[in-house]
Amino acid sequence: MNLPTWITLSRLLGAPIVLVLLADPTPDRQWWAVVVFLIAASTDWVDGYLARRLDQVTELGKFLDPLVDKLLVMAPLLALVDMGRVPAWGVFLIVARELTISGWRVNPAFQGKQVPGASQWGKVKTVVQIGAIALLLMPLTGPWPGMALVLFWIAVALTWVSGLIYLRPRRT
Repeated sequence: MNLPTWITLSRLLGAPIVLVLLADPTPDRQWWAVVVFLIAASTDWVDGYLARRLDQVTELGKFLDPLVDKLLVMAPLLALVDMGRVPAWGVFLIVARELTISGWRVNPAFQGKQVPGASQWGKVKTVVQIGAIALLLMPLTGPWPGMALVLFWIAVALTWVSGLIYLRPRRT
């Protein structure tokens, strides 16, 4: 395994830490959860940059990167459902799309072929999801919780748009 892949796997450590911090969501623990989440999420850019820069893009990395991203996103979303900040059905819409795409990536039809990487829509979706989750985790008052929820629903919409684009037939 190369450095970018190790960085990808290190991102996975953020998910359980965020969950532990949100098990008893005091304002201080929520802020710490935001910090841990954003640091872990930022490694997504670092591993991708290094993989391209060092010419170490691998099929394993292209498989693990989106999988780890999904786990990092799902952990705080589940906690946010438990905290009553987002509806479970909205999170279900995200989970359903993510499982569908993950299943598609390991589809036997791709055996012997390159696994498609993330599209620009998928990258935008990930950034909006991260922003929405970070805002929803913050113990803010006033208009912020409402704006965070709007951003969450934008993330849900982008999640589905990017999924449909990913699944559309490609010309070969």
